[in-house]
Amino acid sequence: MCLLQTLALGQEIAVLKYSGGGDWYGNPTALPNLIAFCNANLNTTIKDKPATVEPHDQLLFQYPFLHMTGHGNVVFSEEELVQLGRYLRSGGFLHIDDNYGMKPYITREIGRLFPGKELEELGTDHPIFQGPYPFPKGLPKIHEHDGQRPQAMGIFHDNRLVLLLTLESDLGDGWEDPSVHNDPEEIRRKALEMGANIISYVFKN
Repeated sequence: MCLLQTLALGQEIAVLKYSGGGDWYGNPTALPNLIAFCNANLNTTIKDKPATVEPHDQLLFQYPFLHMTGHGNVVFSEEELVQLGRYLRSGGFLHIDDNYGMKPYITREIGRLFPGKELEELGTDHPIFQGPYPFPKGLPKIHEHDGQRPQAMGIFHDNRLVLLLTLESDLGDGWEDPSVHNDPEEIRRKALEMGANIISYVFKN
């Protein structure tokens, strides 16, 4: 089933379960909170609980949006690289949110997934920062990590953003229940609004 057919049937998003030892299951309250925010503010009808899917699974193609996070190692098998690449080139989207410590491993695997392509930093004029919530300075800073500026890095296929890697921001932490990190409401709101922009972009493109 193609992704356009899936969208006609209903909206559902998924967490990508990967191998290598990294905690793919991190931030368990993040996506449910983002879904609730989008359904309340964007009139989406996303199922309340995200699915879990593995890169080699044919079920991948049922989900227009995949979310991936963690702190550690990531390893894709050759079979997974083929399937994930097919998914992304046929209309799918993968958001990878570095929960701190994931960057060296995931950038290596992205290089294997898209040989010959380089991650490109998204400019502040990219549609993902324009709305429905404007972020004129680009990706917001949610948690400090190494104190560096937040970066939104992307891979494009046929002029469409198919993979988004968010670094030095940690949006997923901001999506979690308030009691998890005790972030100020203003910071949580920024994280949820940026997440809503990503969801909106995916569903429109």
